[in-house]
This record gives sequence, C-alpha cells and structure tokens, in this order.
Amino acid sequence: MKFKIACLQMDIAFGNPNENYQKAERLIKEAMKQNPDIIVFPELWTTGYDLTRLDAIADKGAASTIDFFKNAAKKYQVHFVGGSVANHGEQGVKNTLLIINNKGQHVHSYSKLHLFKLMDEHLYLEAGEEKGLFELDNHPFAGVICYDIRFPEWIRAHTSKGAEAIFVVAEWPAPRLSHWKSLLIARAIENQAFVIACNRSGHDPNNEFAGHSMIIDPWGEVIAEAGATEEILSAAIELDFVKDIRKQIPIFEDRRPDLY
Repeated sequence: MKFKIACLQMDIAFGNPNENYQKAERLIKEAMKQNPDIIVFPELWTTGYDLTRLDAIADKGAASTIDFFKNAAKKYQVHFVGGSVANHGEQGVKNTLLIINNKGQHVHSYSKLHLFKLMDEHLYLEAGEEKGLFELDNHPFAGVICYDIRFPEWIRAHTSKGAEAIFVVAEWPAPRLSHWKSLLIARAIENQAFVIACNRSGHDPNNEFAGHSMIIDPWGEVIAEAGATEEILSAAIELDFVKDIRKQIPIFEDRRPDLY
C-alpha cells in the first residue's frame, strides 16, 4: 500500500488562531495540487507557544479545529494527521494531536504524554495518558508529539502493537536540530517503521524553530527533508517495505521483554 504524504512546515502566527486557520486553508489548497493521501500539520499550529494566554485562546474541546479538518477532509477527500492544538477541557489545557480520515470522521486524539519543562509546558499544560495508535485505510499508525521522540520506550509501545509508520508533529527549536535528525533516524531504524516528522518553521518571541521536516524509511534512509523555511514537503511511502525489513531482521520476534 502506497501513501502520498504532504507535511505542511508552516510558520505559525504567535497567539493568533484566526490567522493560522486562514494560512492552513491556503496551504491545504496548495498541497492538494500534489494529490496527497495524508496531510500532516505541526505541533500547536493554531496558537504557537503562547502558553501564558492558552486559557483565553485554546480551542474548547478542540471542537473548532476538528470541524476545520472535517470540512477540509470532505472537500478534498484527504486524511489529516492534524498536528496538535491547545485543547481546553474540564481539567485544563492539553496539547492534543487530531486524526481525521478522508471521510471527515474524527478517528483519534492523542494528548502529549511527555511535557517539556525547558519550555515551561508543565506550568500551562496537562499531560495526556492515552496512546497514539490509530488506523487509516486499515493500516496501523502512531502519532506522537515533539519531545516524545526522546523516549524510545514510548515509541516502541506503539510499534510493538503493529504501527507501520510513526507520525511526529513538532515545534522543535533550531539549536537542537542535530538531535532532531539523529533521534528521528534512530526511531525509524530501531522500530523498522517509516517516520513522518512535521516541524514548524520561523520563530516566536522566545524561540527560533528548526524546520527540517523529514520523511524517513524503515532502513533509516531519508526520503525527503525540508529546509529551514516554510514549505510543503512531499514524498510517497510504500508500506510493504516495512514488512520486508521486519522479515529481514526480525527484531520484534527477538525481543526479550520478560527481562527488560
């Protein structure tokens, strides 16, 4: 099964959801010229890291963003790994990844498990608890958010359940670009899975972001990589390659979780 992927490496207007929704509409329209099957957004794309104002600007129940993706999915018949949004619920604000299929159905939500204290996430966000496993066209995938990729045991919790591709949505800062690349390649190799990583570009009042969204195959080869500025990164992935690699080196059969 082949999927065409488009990662929208967008520069995010700090604390301005309306402007970001308008930009997202333009970028989706532009991306559809390449006939993708899945469009991927970055982390916190509606607000950026305007954490101190999240109580005021977060999307209640992620409802507006879910509706945005449902309408776009129906219009274009495309799946969305909809990045993550500041999701205002009864227990506070979570950083929530949204999956919408090409029929306009909300398939899954995953809220960021590992909060990044260096950017004060723990002061303004509540951690999630659910896994990021979901299916599109009957294929098992996983979605994680930014800092999650530093926890290989969390990624393995998904691939050990069959996930063939790991979607990573991020606002990864430029000073740690080398970590971004190395971690993503390592996660692909050790999990024998595709890694589709959509980062943001640009800057906010406190940070410069790395861009360099990447699509990596299960052998650790980089299929496509963006630069530092806003762009749409596109490539096709062939999921049969996952099965081939997992047969060639059967790491999932050779695991010894009883002793770990």
